[in-house]
Amino acid sequence: MNETDRKFFQPKWRRVAATLFCFAWTLVEWLSGEPFWGIIAAGISFYCLWNFFYQFDENNDSAE
Repeated sequence: MNETDRKFFQPKWRRVAATLFCFAWTLVEWLSGEPFWGIIAAGISFYCLWNFFYQFDENNDSAE
């Protein structure tokens, strides 16, 4: 993630909303019988979990 992305996703509610949207989209794809797109959406969902919660530094105040 670049600095602009970090600034945009600094509020926790935005990170939670984006991740929940991705998980909901994964569910839609699996329930509609599209396993290929379900796997793609699941990968994006886990990418969100990794970047927004495991690796995200909330105390990063550089550039201001």
